[in-house]
Amino acid sequence: MDTTTSNVSPLLQVDGVSLEYRTPERLVRATHRVSFDVFAGDRYVLLGASGCGKSSLLKAVAGFVPPREGEIRLNGRAVRQPGPDRIVVFQEFDQLPPWKTVRENVMFPLLASKKLGRKEAAERASHYLAKVGLADFADAHPHTLSGGMKQRVAIARALAMQPQVLLMDEPFAALDALTRRRMQEELLALWDEFRFTLIFVTHSIEEALVVGNRIGLLSPHPGRLRAEINSHQFDLQSQGGTEFQATAQRIHRLLFEHEAANADQHKEAA
Repeated sequence: MDTTTSNVSPLLQVDGVSLEYRTPERLVRATHRVSFDVFAGDRYVLLGASGCGKSSLLKAVAGFVPPREGEIRLNGRAVRQPGPDRIVVFQEFDQLPPWKTVRENVMFPLLASKKLGRKEAAERASHYLAKVGLADFADAHPHTLSGGMKQRVAIARALAMQPQVLLMDEPFAALDALTRRRMQEELLALWDEFRFTLIFVTHSIEEALVVGNRIGLLSPHPGRLRAEINSHQFDLQSQGGTEFQATAQRIHRLLFEHEAANADQHKEAA
């Protein structure tokens, strides 16, 4: 279902956001006046090559990075700091404290934020671990799990917090192809059940088309929003189909042909 109807107000607004960070040599602009809206129940994908600022944008939405200009608003209120209404799942597998069991890892943010008492937190942790197929591993420690299983724990932990927006920063990029596909299937099945709002970062065109119902294309250096693509008609079974491949090729052209033309112009000028 496409949620981008004109009579629905956005849940999250990214309004003219420019982000900068400092290196030892200079100040670098990561994004330049990026704007997009995310509606409740959206699966919004930020897609672009490395260095386009998509992870920086995700961190800004999470409240970790303040915009140099522009504003990010959740329910109409400016985002100033991190909060339990926005939970991030990162790419790295070491985001789970190794001394805690799987259940304790899922319980930890619920207890730290004082959202639930210990008994209720344990019950909710068990519920979401069952949803990601890890009920039998609740008492295991992270070092005994595979990479895909660790990501399932991270997803269960995030969903257990019941955030308004789930933020995922290339969460499956380090997995092998078969595990990555299985994780995509599981993520979409979870979304079908819970209809959470998702912002998902990837550099894979195919993954963007499968995971997202809307895709924001970012150009690099600094990142600008080049276009938005509706992709709600695609799923994992669409891969290889004519429309899927045509849309993937269109996205590739939008992302890269302009950059190639610019590079040629710079060479000619030199």
